[in-house]
Amino acid sequence: MPEQHHTIERHSIAEHHSTSEHRSTAEHHDTAESPAPNAPAPNAPAPNALEVRGLTKFYGRRPAEALERLRDGATRAELAGLGTAAVIDVDFDVRQGEIFVVMGLSGSGKSSLIRMLNGLVEPTAGTVTVMGETLTGVAPRRLRGIRRKHVAMVFQHFALLPHLSVLDNTAYGLEIQGVPASERRERAERVLERVGLADWGHRFPSELSGGMQQRVGLARALAADADILLMDEAFSALDPLIRREMQEQLVELQQELGKTIVFITHDLNEAMFLGDRIAVMRDGRVVQIGTAEEILTDPADDYVAQFVQDVDRARVLTAGNVMEAPRALASAAAGPRAALRAMRDLQTSMVFVVASGRKLLGVAHDRDVLRLVRRGERSLDGAISADFAAVGPDVHLSELFESSVEQELPLAVVDDEGRLLGAVPRVTLLAALGNVPTDTAELQVLQTPATVSAEVMTATLRETAAAAPPDTPLPVDELALIEGSAS
Repeated sequence: MPEQHHTIERHSIAEHHSTSEHRSTAEHHDTAESPAPNAPAPNAPAPNALEVRGLTKFYGRRPAEALERLRDGATRAELAGLGTAAVIDVDFDVRQGEIFVVMGLSGSGKSSLIRMLNGLVEPTAGTVTVMGETLTGVAPRRLRGIRRKHVAMVFQHFALLPHLSVLDNTAYGLEIQGVPASERRERAERVLERVGLADWGHRFPSELSGGMQQRVGLARALAADADILLMDEAFSALDPLIRREMQEQLVELQQELGKTIVFITHDLNEAMFLGDRIAVMRDGRVVQIGTAEEILTDPADDYVAQFVQDVDRARVLTAGNVMEAPRALASAAAGPRAALRAMRDLQTSMVFVVASGRKLLGVAHDRDVLRLVRRGERSLDGAISADFAAVGPDVHLSELFESSVEQELPLAVVDDEGRLLGAVPRVTLLAALGNVPTDTAELQVLQTPATVSAEVMTATLRETAAAAPPDTPLPVDELALIEGSAS
């Protein structure tokens, strides 16, 4: 089940004041950088890139009173007389190398949230930890050091300096860090090549399109080589085609560089396309955290359900999400008679044929298997056909339409080693796109109608029984697969 957050952690007024006093003391004694945390033990799991606990931001009068009322269950609307509860008791972790998307409508609190993640806005309560270092409540000098080391920001409206070239804009963060000119130029050129602007370094921002300017903003953040990229509505100012290109490029860069990205958006389809996990915000609170599939198929409440009802499911769900257990299945080692019995019992015209280790060899049709049985053949090889379509479990439904339309057989879902994982019949594909459940027990959606009657199959099996070889024992893994598929 997705993580859900519906309660307010109790923050006492005394705790709030002690945090303020600690901050003042820290600023007074801040004469050197704090020591780095101890290195993790060998083979220990990597720490989270970002940890957020009880994060709350209230703009207005009497924040301590507002915190107490929030603790007692007050809503944002009930506090309107005191001010605005922009963010209320938010908790989440972001794993290293993850794209974590915060999604919500205007006014949901997502922009205030991201500004607390890099210390631009001081929280009223709660903590933010970045790569093991506490960001909240530290002195300004220490805060600047954490930002330079760990966090880079990509803004919605590019924030490029018009009097600097593309190369100098890209290297600007490195200049602030005091990186020597030759090194920052080399790093900037390398990053510009990654984002497809290798030949534009000498140009100025005014000479670039909106999409190209956003690439420069992204390149500047990448050049800083920070652990975490914070992207606040970074693509919302772009036209749809350029926006799609930037989304795809961001995913490619993240896979190549392994950066941790926190991406803020109000666009549901963008969130579903980009996010490894998604946090849905409403009225300052996080109401659900989960993968795109979890949020789409198991919304936490009516608000999330209404929010996702118009999403393009074909871009979110994959073959692995919707595949069914392949009931029409036969082992090559068991021979033609076992395959014919399986097709008779399931009243289907085909079976998937697997070898040891569940490796998919192909499909066998009832008429071809019937001929082998009548001839007394012991091997199923003569009936195995490669005329079928196979897809990987990560292929999106939008890419399955053509293959599904071109053939009557279910699409086989296989892993990188060619092992059969499941099947996607056409009716299951259509039902998934329409968010309509299928009752496979009733409809037998994995079977194609038999072209040979059950009576003919039974009669053939009886007539050839005397001359038939004994059934070949199946390997344990194939036996388990067959039994599991039939259950």
